[in-house]
Formats: sequence, C-alpha cells, structure tokens
Amino acid sequence: MAGPGVTPPRLVDLSRRLWIAGAVVGLGRFLVQLADRELLITQLREQQPGLSQDDLDAAVSGGVLFGLLLGGLLVLVYALLANRMAGGRNWARIVLTVFGSVGIFLGVVRLIAVGSGLATAFNLVISPVDVVFGVVTMAIDSVALVLMYLPSVSGYFRSQRAVSGGPPQVANGL
Repeated sequence: MAGPGVTPPRLVDLSRRLWIAGAVVGLGRFLVQLADRELLITQLREQQPGLSQDDLDAAVSGGVLFGLLLGGLLVLVYALLANRMAGGRNWARIVLTVFGSVGIFLGVVRLIAVGSGLATAFNLVISPVDVVFGVVTMAIDSVALVLMYLPSVSGYFRSQRAVSGGPPQVANGL
C-alpha cells in the first residue's frame, strides 16, 4: 500500500485508466440498449400483455431512468475502485479482479450463446452491436486485470505491509 505522496507505477496508472474506460464503454453499451425504446416496449408487452399503452410507456420510461442512474453509479464505483487501486490499496485490486473476472466470464458465455445459437433458442435478443461492445469491454478488462498483477508492479501493493511488519492485531490479541 503506497503512501499518499507516492506516484503509482506507469502500468498501475494505465490499469486505472483502463478500468475507468471499460466502465464508460459498458455504460455506452447500456445506453445503446436503453435507446431502443420500441424493443423495450415490445419485450414488456410480451411479458405483461394486460398493460395499456400508457402503462407500458410509463414502465419503460421509469426503467430507462433507473437504468441511467444505475449505469452512472456503476461508473462511479469503478472509478472509485480504480483510483483506490492506483493509490496502492490491495483490497481495491482484489475487488476489481473479482468484478473483471466475472465480467470476462459472462462475456465469454454470451459469445458462446450467440455463436452456438443458444441465445436464439431461448429467445434472447443479442444484437451485433451488443456483441461488439462486449468484446471491447472484455479486451479492456483483460488488459487492465493483467497490468495489475505484473511482477514489476506487485511491490507497489506490498510496500506498506513490509514497512508495518505484518498484519495488524485485533483487540483481543488473536
């Protein structure tokens, strides 16, 4: 864990920028999905055939607003984690590793579903634009993930622990 005045290694800073860029690309993907209002209304009409057109419009508008808020919040969370990781916080590196690994795994599953025809068999609509956004996001996340664990930067995350002499003891002495 680096001190407050320590500049992160260039590769850690690049990883930070990539995590934030990946979150912004993911938000762009989400915005493209939310922009297709007709598709959203059609899907909702299939799930809730008893709703009137006014109810469908209101539900889609509310869903889009909620989606925008959620997408913005996710970008902020990724930016916070990436900045903490660049500050030498190992816990942030671990959280980003989990988020990135899950995202990459789900992206691979999505590609397999599209390539094998499973998406069509289960009536899942995955557009080519969505696939492209997914591949770009997976590539960005993969590079950001690898950069955090290169041997040349691993000491940056260990430096504070080496100075403190080991893990802190809890109040009961265990």
